[in-house]
Amino acid sequence: MDTHPYAKELQLASLAVQRAALLTKQLLSEVDKGSFDKKDDTPVTIADFAAQASIIAAIHHTFPTDQIVGEEDSTALRENPALLERTWELATSVHLDDAASEALLHTPSTRDELLELIDLGAKGACGPGRVWTLDPVDGTATFIQNQQYAVCLSLVEDGVQRLGILGCPNLKLGEGPVSEETVDRDGYGQLLTAIAGHGAFIAPLGTGALHACRALERIPAVEEASAVRFVDTREASSHNVEIHARVAAQLDCPWPNTVDLWSAQMRYVAIAVQGGCNAFVKVPRRESYRSKIWDHAGGMLLVQELGCVVTDLEGQEVDCGLGRTLGGCYGMVVAQASIHGRVLEAVRAARQV
Repeated sequence: MDTHPYAKELQLASLAVQRAALLTKQLLSEVDKGSFDKKDDTPVTIADFAAQASIIAAIHHTFPTDQIVGEEDSTALRENPALLERTWELATSVHLDDAASEALLHTPSTRDELLELIDLGAKGACGPGRVWTLDPVDGTATFIQNQQYAVCLSLVEDGVQRLGILGCPNLKLGEGPVSEETVDRDGYGQLLTAIAGHGAFIAPLGTGALHACRALERIPAVEEASAVRFVDTREASSHNVEIHARVAAQLDCPWPNTVDLWSAQMRYVAIAVQGGCNAFVKVPRRESYRSKIWDHAGGMLLVQELGCVVTDLEGQEVDCGLGRTLGGCYGMVVAQASIHGRVLEAVRAARQV
């Protein structure tokens, strides 16, 4: 895995995600997580701010000319001194217990630097050149319930995914399908990585140096449409679950969806680890809807490296170089290459009903 041209970037990014994952785990042990609602009514906690600052600190320190696209901005922290103080304490108190690994990273030295680092992500946009995309806590609503969430980082170069790094602190393997309730309470979850053209890998998250990884197995070919198993979430308001049900009916496969996960990135993870599902679709309710880049970059690469095809609802490839959203991508169809075309046909038929 260390022979690809992004070895340095992958090592740094993996360590940064691991440290941020530890940070989020620490906050989960607290009763009051400092949560409030953003203007779009999604919950956010100081873990989002602290993790974004921690990861951007590491990336920007080593690759200062790279662009960074992060979900959060510092407005709430600038307006709320108590929230800023708690974020500062969390972002600067968590370190890897392996000195050599921690030395590769960087920690904000002042509160002003922390705010500026967060805003580097808020101001960034995907376009030409090297861009890191970051979702510090994908699935905040389930994070605050100690369910599944992901710390997500990807490297995009000229609109093409090169690296995907997903820290899944609550992911527990070996106990059936991935679910919100099956949580790793003894360890630190799993770290999944993908390198374009070089495969996808998994290793336990830890507290120090990176653990040895193993290659993930390619997703088995799906020969019959009835063997499709969808991951979805019936709670989200942005997509049309009624059409999703019609897609399943077209394929004569199980519905309701066999795996239900709130976090978009965790749906890619569930497919990658063969956690009870092998496909998902997203048909937005509004024609104007476009997904945020940080909800999909990295996770898409993970399943693509394992044999999945990822397109929009028209079968077009996803361009990751169009700003802070997947601007040219309306909806999503993700399935193993052998069955993707059939799923796409089912989506088209279901939308015409």
